[in-house]
Amino acid sequence: MSDMTSTQPTENPSPPRKGRKYFKLAEARRALPLVKRIAADIQRVQAQRLALHTELSAGLATLAPKKQEELARAFNTETDRLEKLVAELTHIGVELKDPGRGLIDFPALHEGREILLCWRGDEDDISHWHELDTGFAGRRPVSELSDC
Repeated sequence: MSDMTSTQPTENPSPPRKGRKYFKLAEARRALPLVKRIAADIQRVQAQRLALHTELSAGLATLAPKKQEELARAFNTETDRLEKLVAELTHIGVELKDPGRGLIDFPALHEGREILLCWRGDEDDISHWHELDTGFAGRRPVSELSDC
């Protein structure tokens, strides 16, 4: 096998953590429809939060105090919604990496070490994975995984 397709662990392989949920690829794919809906909600809420933050920041010197309070309340409401949505993902056992892109990682095991099955909001399926220390930039095709 060439270095480009090797699935050998990085220098600091991460052993499984007790009590952590690990997904097989098939399990992650079964959970994906629900995760997709939550991730889409997160992306909408995050976009709304950013718009409110921008409006509030730009208008601090010019907006009436009542309008500033209204925007701050709306921002806090959206932040609460975001926290609840993230808690839903945590309950499922997945990790939100980027709310704007809907980037989600599913913890998995490969060759006795922890890896992350990686999905982004604009993808139809879970088709990539990466080591814990390489992140999105180190994504590789799931076809390399024989035991996941």
